[in-house]
Amino acid sequence: MGTFLGHFVPGLSLALLGLWHLFNTIRSYCLKGPETFSAKFWFPFPKLKHLELVLILFFSFFAIILLTIDFPEFNFSSFKPDNLEHASMFLHLIIFACFALFCELTLCSDLFSGIIGILSASVFAQELFLLHFHSTDHLGLEGHYHFLLQLIAFVSFSSALASASFPKSFSAALVLSVSVMFQGCWFLNMGFMLWVPGYVPRGCVSNTASSDSRSVVHSSAVACESPGAEVRAKALANLQFSWILSTILIITCALCLKFSCKVMLPKNRSSSEYERLCRQGSDRSPVLTVEVPASSDQQ
Repeated sequence: MGTFLGHFVPGLSLALLGLWHLFNTIRSYCLKGPETFSAKFWFPFPKLKHLELVLILFFSFFAIILLTIDFPEFNFSSFKPDNLEHASMFLHLIIFACFALFCELTLCSDLFSGIIGILSASVFAQELFLLHFHSTDHLGLEGHYHFLLQLIAFVSFSSALASASFPKSFSAALVLSVSVMFQGCWFLNMGFMLWVPGYVPRGCVSNTASSDSRSVVHSSAVACESPGAEVRAKALANLQFSWILSTILIITCALCLKFSCKVMLPKNRSSSEYERLCRQGSDRSPVLTVEVPASSDQQ
């Protein structure tokens, strides 16, 4: 995955998947309410119900094949440890998608919803484990980008585990969707900032042209000319981290307001209509008069 496409394609897929989950999680919570809401780890498409799981399976199988044949070099004899580590991440995705699809086809998804959640958490746990104990020690600026990626992966793992343990928690499901989208956007950002020479920070140079001479154990896609340039580049990465998260949170708030307006407006209209009918009924209600017979003294 040490290429621009190796970061761009998974990043775009994760960003779209996270946006899809974010949209459906907020929509489900606003429509069902806090009493009947339940966290979902995949969502059906309108006409093709299992399209999400099928796409995850296809993409994971395709990624494992490309990593095994060492695309684009097509070297079958050399099994690089970092390629196998990345393939192991996609293997957990295949396990999750296969089990979820099997449970859905056998109509037992509600029975094993907790196991589906645990398998979803295992995907992020495996990602965090392999990112932390990577066979390739990313140094310098690239190492800082990968460290920030580990923070997002940890949040995804924690929120997935919380959603599996507390399926009624809207907060856990929302954080999971946001973190998945954040991972995708961060992959995209890494692809441009580390593997496109035109986006490399000032004072740093790209090592992608001399990738053959890079060590298998110690490597960095970007080399900074001075310690000051490296500090400035890491500060830029921190700002990008904050800006991307802020953008995703703005999208989240906008979706919440959009669906809350769709739900609250019909309720307000129905309640106002009910009050109007009650007022009309009270105005039209007949006035009962009771005649009191006169007492003997008055007679």
